[in-house]
Amino acid sequence: MHYRVLSHVKSLCLAGIFAVAVASSAATAEKKYDPGATDTEIKIGNIMPYSGPASAYATIGKTEAAYFNKLNSEGGINGRKINFISYDDGYSPPKAVEQARKLVESDEVLLIFNPLGTPSNSAIEKYMNAKKVPQVFVSSGAAKWNDPKNFPWTIGWQPSYQVEARIYAAYILKNYPGKTIGILYQNDDFGKDYVIGMHEGLGDQASKLIVVESSYETTAPTVDSQVVQIKGANPDIFINVATPKFAAQAIKKIGELAWHPVQFLTNVSASVGGVMKPAGYEFDQDILSAAYLKDPKDPQWNKDPAMNEWRAFMTKWYPEGDQEDASTTFGYGVAKGLEQVLRQCGDDLTRENVMRQAASLNFEIGVYLPGTKIKTSPTDFAPLEQLQMMRFKGESWDLFGPIMSGEKS
Repeated sequence: MHYRVLSHVKSLCLAGIFAVAVASSAATAEKKYDPGATDTEIKIGNIMPYSGPASAYATIGKTEAAYFNKLNSEGGINGRKINFISYDDGYSPPKAVEQARKLVESDEVLLIFNPLGTPSNSAIEKYMNAKKVPQVFVSSGAAKWNDPKNFPWTIGWQPSYQVEARIYAAYILKNYPGKTIGILYQNDDFGKDYVIGMHEGLGDQASKLIVVESSYETTAPTVDSQVVQIKGANPDIFINVATPKFAAQAIKKIGELAWHPVQFLTNVSASVGGVMKPAGYEFDQDILSAAYLKDPKDPQWNKDPAMNEWRAFMTKWYPEGDQEDASTTFGYGVAKGLEQVLRQCGDDLTRENVMRQAASLNFEIGVYLPGTKIKTSPTDFAPLEQLQMMRFKGESWDLFGPIMSGEKS
């Protein structure tokens, strides 16, 4: 009898050990990794213009690096530290290709996150999709990033330039009927997307209302001659489709010419610290734009919990960053977007699952305007699609009107 009890206890113990072994091997089996992910690390690649004509955006990469440092200090994501590897491409497409290859083939990152610029992302898109490496939350509003059928490994982030341009066109038709338009635009996919959106939004009135379109190259020192050319056509409305350096130059030149058209400025250059201040507040008054982020200089957000959280983050983790530059708010918001994706991935850190999670988002980030959703699906790779009009007053932007969608009906 005594022997049988001991034998029974022994078999129970063995059964228990076996069960634990099975459970732990099942847990181990559940962990799935592609290059760039381990039990302790997630390797994230990034490409930014730390130099060159779009270097005003360099602060985005620096904000993201600071955010991942903050996350790592808190234990990382699901116990894994972020190893953020960010390279400079000088806003040069050939350099972007070189850096993408380095990140994928030498550094073996899990994904490339928020690479900046339409020309640079256009240059690496086919490579990233051929390699089946996620090109996640592209920092460019080109409409082409929402093409899951042809480019399933590339997904955008911000509202598309065509969406934004259609919102401006609708606003012009309603508030400035019959007024003529001159467009300054960057001669690449970024600038051309806005022009397409304006034409679509204005519909059959486009050919009558748009009296001049003048493009510039990013290698040019200034856009002064283009502004003078547009003024020569005497449009009532000036649409400034330029990256920060050139956008500020155009605003300043219009002011110096004592010309007073109604001005629209693309959202990507609406930064107070990066564009409006350098252009000169005296020349900025009443310029129109659209926003999806809370402007750090807008007094209505002074006591906003999410913006206070962002300010505390900046003060501690990126003290040299300009808290008047909306690009830092942008970098913070999109880094939170990647954090959400990686948290949803759990222990399945395969490139395929990264894309699956990036295409199944439905949440809000506090630094975006109230009512703005981050929403994706397997057939919709456009996380943000809403904007609100704003007007520059004094030294900050003043939001007005409803949150609008510029999606084609």
